[in-house]
Amino acid sequence: MNSDRTGPRKRKGRQPKTYERLTHPLVRGTDGVLRRASWDEALTRAAAGFRQIRETYGPDAFAMLSCARATNEMNYVAQKFTRVVMGTNNVDSCNRTCHAPSVAGLSAAFGSGGGTSSYEEVEHTDLIVMWGSNARFAHPIFFQHALRGIRNGARMHAVDPRRTSTAEWAESWLGLNVGTDIPLAHAIGREIIHAGLVNHAFVDRATTGYEDYVALVEPWTLTAAEKVTGVPAEAIRDLAHAYATAERAQLCWTLGITEHHNGTDNVRALINLCLLTGHVGRYGSGVQPLRGQNNVQGGGDMGAIPNKLPGFQDILDPQSRQKFERSWDAVIQPRYGKTLTEMFEAMETGELRAVYCIGENPAQSEADSDQAVRRLAALDHLVVQDIFLTKTADMADVVLPATAGWAETDGTTTNSERRVQRVRAALVPPGEARGDIDIICAMAEHLGHDWKFEDAEAVWDELRSLSPDHFGMTYERLAEHQGLQWPCPDTEKLPSSFLHARLWETDPVRRGAAAPFGLVQHDPPVDLTDESYPLRLTTGRRLDSYNTGVQSGSYASPLRRGEYIELCPEDAEAYGVAVGEEVRVSSRRGSVTAPVWVDTGLRPGLAFMTMHFPDEVDTNQLTIEANCPIAGTAEFKASAVRIEKLVPAWT
Repeated sequence: MNSDRTGPRKRKGRQPKTYERLTHPLVRGTDGVLRRASWDEALTRAAAGFRQIRETYGPDAFAMLSCARATNEMNYVAQKFTRVVMGTNNVDSCNRTCHAPSVAGLSAAFGSGGGTSSYEEVEHTDLIVMWGSNARFAHPIFFQHALRGIRNGARMHAVDPRRTSTAEWAESWLGLNVGTDIPLAHAIGREIIHAGLVNHAFVDRATTGYEDYVALVEPWTLTAAEKVTGVPAEAIRDLAHAYATAERAQLCWTLGITEHHNGTDNVRALINLCLLTGHVGRYGSGVQPLRGQNNVQGGGDMGAIPNKLPGFQDILDPQSRQKFERSWDAVIQPRYGKTLTEMFEAMETGELRAVYCIGENPAQSEADSDQAVRRLAALDHLVVQDIFLTKTADMADVVLPATAGWAETDGTTTNSERRVQRVRAALVPPGEARGDIDIICAMAEHLGHDWKFEDAEAVWDELRSLSPDHFGMTYERLAEHQGLQWPCPDTEKLPSSFLHARLWETDPVRRGAAAPFGLVQHDPPVDLTDESYPLRLTTGRRLDSYNTGVQSGSYASPLRRGEYIELCPEDAEAYGVAVGEEVRVSSRRGSVTAPVWVDTGLRPGLAFMTMHFPDEVDTNQLTIEANCPIAGTAEFKASAVRIEKLVPAWT
């Protein structure tokens, strides 16, 4: 087995594709090839295409994809362009791909879509639950706060199908089967109820639907949950008692909860546990969805979503619309726009004809990527504004070179703890690259709107005048306090670090709306495993790389080893494959080839891949576009696959 002819195939040296910086505009010539153009030609071409689509098919044939890595100010101007210049609410971003279920679930329970606690609070809590979150790799800054909490005496429990590097720091690891988060949460809730550990004072005062919730979880005994989840009954019991009896507890989750066809229901199931125990609305106790990109929270806060105006104000509320209409001197459609998911479906039907894509790469980040590329290709007009010629940009009719939001732009961003922080330009952009806001305003001018913003602060001040939750955040105060958390309606007072203290008020008026229990049912993954596709593929991130690798692939890392199909030792032995050997990985949607890696943190029947190297191994050819009906997020975490050994080239 060790000879050259019979040993494992040598890996072909796959390296991440590197992307050269865009330094001048590009337009597609009559020969179908992108060529260099002047800014005036590129903007004229881009604007003419948008105008023609709007005049021929109406405003809803246009959509804007805004950017979760760009500043709040850019996202504000992008959604304003969509609503004022193009006359539609079709604006969204990659928030839809990851944490839209968190926003939907939190909003349904508390009326606000932000995490309830600050990072500092995890350092001073008594219990940390990391559910579906390999925070050590995916959210390393937050994980440093968690480690401080552990050093200060907090106990941590990890709930994850894989025994990740985060789980290595935990007191216990609950290795559940993919897609069984609701049964596990219901069993924890039932155990808390039967053990007499419910915080009835909080439940009676601040919640609704408790009796219905009790009936809902009653069938989920520890034994029943063990059969479905694969987690030992005793481990479920221990976590239930630890969470319910802790004085303060932080329940944290990431994409392991949200990237499912029922992601919003998963979020509601976790929120139920905090309502049951009163672990919300107090310092050190709360629920925390950890955002993976620097401004995915801020993009939604700024209204770059189809159902909310800036500052979380609902499109359907006449008073909110009228306030913006007066400020913008425009009429806003009194209906929700299309989500990212609905946009791609509308590309297929021809309802959506033009897209302005800023800083996103949906050709490689969407589930079932072959389908996503086909839909993008069906557009009549695609304009991409970015810093690199991504696969999406390479499909565009016009490409506009922008500045890098983290190093060449002034503005603000908002992180997972709702903290708005200043960003300052440190570098001069290369070549003819221009700021995002400058480009959007120039596009608006070509379409008949004379927008003049002196600088990013002028944009921010316009936002503050329209969003009460941001009104108190002047640039001066943001610099003075190194960031402020929303809601911050006052220019003198400092905001609270945590949300929903009102739920503890005895006065019903001050307490406000009660938080309802979410009555959600278990719904297994859509893509079932069977004899033809026996392995459950789940996806995630690695510490050394970022999203589709466009930004991180150009930088060397001693940790980076490219893309692999990761298997447990038992499965690797059963398939007769060795580390480094290339295999074909197939789902019901497509196939890729990838080398094998063996990970002892996986269990039999479970495989793992990332989306960081789509130019070498396009993992999203395997994933399924089974979407959450509430939030529109796809089920990236649960695909059924098989692996096949490749026939050696010398045979």
